[in-house]
Amino acid sequence: MLLPDKHISFAESLLGLGHFVLESLQTPITIDNLWRNFEKIQGLEYPAYHSFDNLVLAVDVLYALGALELDKEGLLKRSETGH
Repeated sequence: MLLPDKHISFAESLLGLGHFVLESLQTPITIDNLWRNFEKIQGLEYPAYHSFDNLVLAVDVLYALGALELDKEGLLKRSETGH
């Protein structure tokens, strides 16, 4: 489920959900607000269903890759190291 394959589309993969996360981080945001934003577009603009657990997993993957970090207030933001 991490990567798309023959039976899992990009939107259904955690990598695809991670793309949504990175695109949503124009400004620092809490994971709760990120989830609320995703719930609004899920099924409409975003073609796949994901649970809150999947969102947390996608954030974990992005954090492990160095693509996002937490600021001083604990908000998610894009990494400043250029990843």
